[in-house]
Amino acid sequence: MSTSTTSSTGTTTTAPGVNWARNYAFSAGTLHRPTTLDGLRAVVGSTARVRAVGTRHCFNDIADSPGDMVTLEALPVEVEADSAAGAVRVSSATSYGVLAQRLQDAGLALATMASLPHISVGGAVATATHGSGDRTQNLAAAVRAVELVTADGDVRRVQRGDGEFAGSVVALGSLGVVTHLELDVLPTYDVRQDVYSGLSFEAFTENFDAVTSAAYSVSVYTNWIGTDTTQVWLKTRTSDAAEAPAELFGAVRAGEPLHPLPEVDVRNATEQLGVPGPWHERLPHFRFSFAPSNGEELQVEYLVARENALAVVAALRELGPSIAPLLHMCEIRTVAADDLWLSNSHQRDSVAFHFTYKQRQAEVIAAIAEVEAALSGLDVRPHWGKLFAADAQRIAGLYPRFDDARALVARHDPRRKFANAYTDRVGLTA
Repeated sequence: MSTSTTSSTGTTTTAPGVNWARNYAFSAGTLHRPTTLDGLRAVVGSTARVRAVGTRHCFNDIADSPGDMVTLEALPVEVEADSAAGAVRVSSATSYGVLAQRLQDAGLALATMASLPHISVGGAVATATHGSGDRTQNLAAAVRAVELVTADGDVRRVQRGDGEFAGSVVALGSLGVVTHLELDVLPTYDVRQDVYSGLSFEAFTENFDAVTSAAYSVSVYTNWIGTDTTQVWLKTRTSDAAEAPAELFGAVRAGEPLHPLPEVDVRNATEQLGVPGPWHERLPHFRFSFAPSNGEELQVEYLVARENALAVVAALRELGPSIAPLLHMCEIRTVAADDLWLSNSHQRDSVAFHFTYKQRQAEVIAAIAEVEAALSGLDVRPHWGKLFAADAQRIAGLYPRFDDARALVARHDPRRKFANAYTDRVGLTA
């Protein structure tokens, strides 16, 4: 791959390559890698069309551009914590793993983390990525302020309380290139993790609220065949409970560490067996010290209003024989409501159904259409960074403030500098 350097700004350029899963090759002509904020401003201000890319963990074309792309990975890592204010200012390309360790060193913590700590703060926020917990909101809900480079190369800050704030956090990269985010933090805490096997679907559905509230963070895994789920992961704050039950509605606590995917090395998973540890070493499913897998998977996820969750479970069990041969695993989590316009949990407590498929894209695309047809009456919102089939008309009807979000983007980017085929397809910039 050839590399050139722009001498005036120190920005290097390369071909953009592919995403993490290698299921999508970026079509943009050039990937810019500035090393300073001024260099980034110069790139954004001088290009006709540009999109920012993070850790490339999205499975669709959300980060692609008909013109150029830009990555912030060469900019300095900045983590400025203020315990008195309960806040941290962090550069957007910083991974959650790095941020979490810096916070832990300062005696601070985040309320939640995604399953993979290697993803960037900016990318996770832009797509409303989440962890799990009945009373825990997604990662974007922790944002207090957003700093971004606008279409003309200026720097703009939007903070909680501003009229446009709720539309500027989860914005799919359409308002500019986010450089920094300010997040809520809290004092550090410890978590224990226990895994259970053998929870029947009957027990799960009859005790749904009790299962999902059994710990600070709960994940239920299934391949949608048979009478039982495969695993239940409970992540309990030690201040809430020092011990975990030996059984969970018939499911038995594991006596050895487990991985959600039987074929994957269990050493990649965060420590289990009830051993207490700091929040950032238990809330993710996977250890930051281990490199993430090489992407031999495709991801799909839908979030549904909590009151519709059992209907989704029933529909997916009906589809089990059809989709199971394509699945590595499906994970069920819960997310608390927020007020961010394009958040998948906007104005509703949600249950998330996350599918990790084998990398058989044509068959997976067909399965997506089958699943979305089966769930069509349940107002499921697809995860913005994963594969889905829903079109602009369908998506607009899922978000009460979608028209406001579209107007906000048009106001700040009238020349469509940050628009691409994806934002047109979902109706945000069309």
